[in-house]
Amino acid sequence: MTSPYWDSPWPAEDGGARRLQVPTGAHPGLGVAAGGGLSVTHRESPGTTMVVLRDPGEVYVLRHGFGPEVEAWVEQVDPVTLDVVRTSPMLAAGPFWPGGMACHANGSLHVVSGNHAHRLSATLDVLASAALPRARPYNSFVLLPDGHLVTKDFAGQRPGQPVLAREPAELLVLDPVDLAIVDRLVVPEPSIARLSADGSNVYVVGDSSLLRVRWDGTALVLDEAFTARYRTRPGQTYGWDAVIGAGAAWFLDDGEGTDRYNGAFTGQGISTSPLHVVRVDLASSAVTLTEVCGRPGGIIANPPLVDEGRRIVVGFDSGNGVLAAFDVEVDGSLSSRWAHPQNHASHLLLLPDAGELVCAHHDGDRMAEQVVVRDISTGDELACADTGGALQSVVFPAAGWDRDVYLTSFSTLTRIGPGPDDQRAT
Repeated sequence: MTSPYWDSPWPAEDGGARRLQVPTGAHPGLGVAAGGGLSVTHRESPGTTMVVLRDPGEVYVLRHGFGPEVEAWVEQVDPVTLDVVRTSPMLAAGPFWPGGMACHANGSLHVVSGNHAHRLSATLDVLASAALPRARPYNSFVLLPDGHLVTKDFAGQRPGQPVLAREPAELLVLDPVDLAIVDRLVVPEPSIARLSADGSNVYVVGDSSLLRVRWDGTALVLDEAFTARYRTRPGQTYGWDAVIGAGAAWFLDDGEGTDRYNGAFTGQGISTSPLHVVRVDLASSAVTLTEVCGRPGGIIANPPLVDEGRRIVVGFDSGNGVLAAFDVEVDGSLSSRWAHPQNHASHLLLLPDAGELVCAHHDGDRMAEQVVVRDISTGDELACADTGGALQSVVFPAAGWDRDVYLTSFSTLTRIGPGPDDQRAT
């Protein structure tokens, strides 16, 4: 099946609609040996959400303002120096929440931010724009196999904003050219998480259940037979984005309270039930819960990572500062593989050919974010370096074009490459 995304190593957040957080095709990895160094290039870049790649050497950055009502914009940057090559016009957004961007197979860049959608050319000219119907932010989108966009509104609490009643989410299918609404469907639950998709199946993490919606080419249809209630424990709160892989949907729960973010999530959790890796079997819809660290006060705003080849799942608890890996057994259950104290909060990144897990640690004493590279099999730390940012990242890393990765936060854009004492041949 032809992909609806542009053919590049990283055309969209999390690498694509299944949110596997791996690059498309082969990637050599950073190549850092244990104790090896990393090279770091960074610049101040407030409101940075994500990086996507289009043609070789083309690197695009999505940024936004701050406040109840904001605008967004896209920058093309030099892949090595991070200097700005060109900038889009300011894009209407509206109610603030970090949006999303993807490189479409038709050559366009699509952006959803606030309650607006935009289509841009590769030179960042605006080709189409549309306002979306609900007066709340829409948290990004995924592409369907036929190229349509599917998005939905965000039902979470936003920092400093009035508490609003949560209403059932409405999914919208948008035409990829003029961004007109092709179909819409209200599902039974509110949803805070970003959408995921596997082919024409769209997965919605509701505030109590995982829902599956089928796109038949003309309409969205709720799969009434797929019943996967995950919120079953006293003190447990809702889940965030799902990863679709290894025959299941995987996500983390105890996501309530993320509006308490104060530059980091450390100690900000309010859930009294321990945080879990949630597994939902895609064939049976059976749900299993596995504790990440077993302590109350957990919190996350992002997904776990699933290494399909090694059958390893990596979860984390940003409130308690734990990063943990699990083996996926034949029956789908999880057994502990390794765990480390680590203040990680952003999306993860796996460079599978090298077995490198790219994650983060926020040093609250220094107010410094660090990139940490671990061997995903052993959990051993291979390298660590400051990213140049003060805030704990809660957004998206990306694989780069050549043994590099990009990290984003609400303050900083960072490029990470192998350090000068790394002697591996290029």
